[in-house]
Amino acid sequence: MYWLFLLLALGCFGLAMKTPHMGLMLLSLLGTLVFLLVWVRGLYVARFGNLQRDISSVIDPAELRRLREQAQARQQPAQDDSDTP
Repeated sequence: MYWLFLLLALGCFGLAMKTPHMGLMLLSLLGTLVFLLVWVRGLYVARFGNLQRDISSVIDPAELRRLREQAQARQQPAQDDSDTP
């Protein structure tokens, strides 16, 4: 869908090259710039995604503390075993 913006940008640029009126040329060059920027944004979103964070995947501080305590509890017996000869 975003490829349509590239076609529109090319159309505006072609109109800017063919028109004898200065105002219409500036307007179509501005349209070319806008359509090119929208096309680049669409290409970026299509390749890399929207890259917005999913708020459901964020860990709250209580959950982080619980996970840290679990990791420390798992490491504690391993350290105790290595201390005994």
